[in-house]
Amino acid sequence: MRSLAEQTEAELGGTWSVLVRQKRDHVELDRLLRDLETLVDREGPERTPAQEAVLHRIARLVFPHAFAEESVLWPELRRRLPDGEALTLQVEQEHQEVNELWTSLEAGELPLEKRRAALDRLVEVLREDVRDEEDQLLPRLQEAVDERRLRRLGAAWEAVRRTAPTRPHPVVARRPPGNALAALPLTVLDRSRDGLDALARRGPGPLVPAMRRASGALAKGAGRVERVGVLRRGEHPSTHRG
Repeated sequence: MRSLAEQTEAELGGTWSVLVRQKRDHVELDRLLRDLETLVDREGPERTPAQEAVLHRIARLVFPHAFAEESVLWPELRRRLPDGEALTLQVEQEHQEVNELWTSLEAGELPLEKRRAALDRLVEVLREDVRDEEDQLLPRLQEAVDERRLRRLGAAWEAVRRTAPTRPHPVVARRPPGNALAALPLTVLDRSRDGLDALARRGPGPLVPAMRRASGALAKGAGRVERVGVLRRGEHPSTHRG
């Protein structure tokens, strides 16, 4: 098998191939992770506006991307490959760790040394995830299906990615049917928060405190949605979080 990193877009099936779309996101993620490392080395682990801006961009790339993988690609691999269960489970565990690390960073209660460790581990596990996907899972998918199927998967993956939740939800199942059932309510809540937070960042203004309170209320709502029992269906015990 050849890693996606070693193949051209034409070899991967062309623009609409899911392999090309995955690889493009991975290239952008690598650039953002390097930006984050540079900022942390220069500024330290404190929550600075520059670091928060890069983390925001990483989140809006990573979480819809992973949600689309778990909804579209990993079920396909489990159907196609005899070892698809083991292959996809490893990546789901990495996704779960990213969700939990991100949640701890967002809480803003970590001492500086623990925040630095969490940031370092976040970068490490995201890079591990890319390598596992580009070197193992996605080349196996490439072997198992033809280019027409890769393009159909690319269209489905892109449609899900564009309408997926944009924030970490470590309590929700990483597999159907739980993640599919969670998609609509969490997407509405997350993207509403994104809009409010973007407006608040443009402040100062008299409405900024109200927008921040509204975003916090939506966050609490998302936390309640996550714990609806049906949204845990399908998950593997190793990605379970109470």
